[in-house]
Amino acid sequence: MADTYDAVLIGAGHNALAAALHLAAKGWKVALFEGAASPGGAVKTGEYTLPGFRHDWAAMNLSLFAGSPFFKAYGAELGTLGLEFAPVADCFASAFADGSWLGVSTDLATTTARIAALSPADAATWQRLVQAFPGEAAHIFALLGSPMNLRAFASFGWKLWRAKGARGSLDLARFLAQSPRAWLEETFESPQVRALLGAWGMHLDFAPDVAGGALFPYLEGMANQSFGMVLGKGGADTVIRALVAAVQARGGVVECNAPVARIIHHGAHATGVELRDGRRITATRAVIAGVAPQALRRLAGATPDAAFDARMAGFAHAPGTMMIHLATSALPHWPDTALQRFAYVHLAPSLDQMARTYQQAKAGLLPDEPVIVVGQPTAIDPGRAPDGQHVLWLQVRMAPGTILGDAAGQISARDWPTAAQPFANRALDILERYAPGTRASILGQRIVTPAELEAENPNLVGGDQVCGSHHLHQHFLYRPARGHADGSTPITNLHLTGAAVWPGAGTGAGSGYLLAQKLAGR
Repeated sequence: MADTYDAVLIGAGHNALAAALHLAAKGWKVALFEGAASPGGAVKTGEYTLPGFRHDWAAMNLSLFAGSPFFKAYGAELGTLGLEFAPVADCFASAFADGSWLGVSTDLATTTARIAALSPADAATWQRLVQAFPGEAAHIFALLGSPMNLRAFASFGWKLWRAKGARGSLDLARFLAQSPRAWLEETFESPQVRALLGAWGMHLDFAPDVAGGALFPYLEGMANQSFGMVLGKGGADTVIRALVAAVQARGGVVECNAPVARIIHHGAHATGVELRDGRRITATRAVIAGVAPQALRRLAGATPDAAFDARMAGFAHAPGTMMIHLATSALPHWPDTALQRFAYVHLAPSLDQMARTYQQAKAGLLPDEPVIVVGQPTAIDPGRAPDGQHVLWLQVRMAPGTILGDAAGQISARDWPTAAQPFANRALDILERYAPGTRASILGQRIVTPAELEAENPNLVGGDQVCGSHHLHQHFLYRPARGHADGSTPITNLHLTGAAVWPGAGTGAGSGYLLAQKLAGR
């Protein structure tokens, strides 16, 4: 009986861990088997450059986790097990080629004054949006936190109609369908304000002209203004270490270096997994696969539903990301040192540049001017580096998983091992252009290509850090497929979780928690 559990989970990312914790709290015997050397998936922290410099491997922002229903239920317990946040007051900014910048801080008067210097009309609009946000957030977060099935969707629609009436409900529906550019251009007149917010769409595969993307720049702007941001104290892995401890405290098993070779099922009923080392693990109530949809066929074979199988095989992924981890002797030499206080600085000067970058990456080209996200965690949490020194977390967006060419015509390499350094140099040249002298402060560097991201975590297909495009055809009721946004599959007792399942990417643990509630109750 030692290898028999109520639930067996494939992978130990934060969604799987959240699911396991809730199931264990409801009395289930659980075990998680992770192929990598450590748990966490994309939420990991390590000394990737030099000793004493702690870098977040991929995810850095833990605001979604801190504000999640899961954290509301289990946050106190996780706090006793070491989970600690580092709050951020100066949340995000965009720097521009002329040396100017614009940023969002939690002090409303400060943010409004920055916007007013560019456009008094936009400053008034910002204040109006912030004042209206609590009322709008109630509906939006109700949607994002709801099980995505027809009954729940209809219930949400009815409650929305009663609260906002026909006109208000239709206005919200229109907003949810808008592209970032459409919403930003009808809402703000300043190109800098539009760029400041539009950059957030690039984090989630929503280039400026992609329908359905307006929600994310809006939410990031309003949530950061209203609540601030949180990072993990000492690194994002504070969440993972606490989750693992909580699962183990309830008798759960978390085993790493234990890749699953296949899912065992008989008569369309899942009964367990077989590990690559030959061990068979029995699951009496559920097998939960925290994998990208395309991996399900490899692990489980064909299901009784050919249409479902085709949808999993055709699941669309976003362009990739290159990570550059830097150990430095100083923060970037921005023209205004006030930028050194911000958790994120985007080097994404216009909506047109973002759109061009996205199209180039989608076409398989190394972008001539990729979007650079400069994370400055030691500005908020100095303990991540030796005294007086810093870590920089650079996301280079977008990057093709498979290289077909170079938009600038300068890099001849068509494989990532060869293209990594010259493409990283392009990104660092951009950073140097915005913050002259920064390169001289670099003490250590680690480049992580899209290919390496996928090799380390197969869910990040082609370096796609959000495990699948969130475009409308693959979101809401359709994530990952119509009828299966609750993580169900055509095989009884086999479920999917992770960023590929509604509500999608981010650190909010939504798909894991919703699935566990469905299986074991609230």
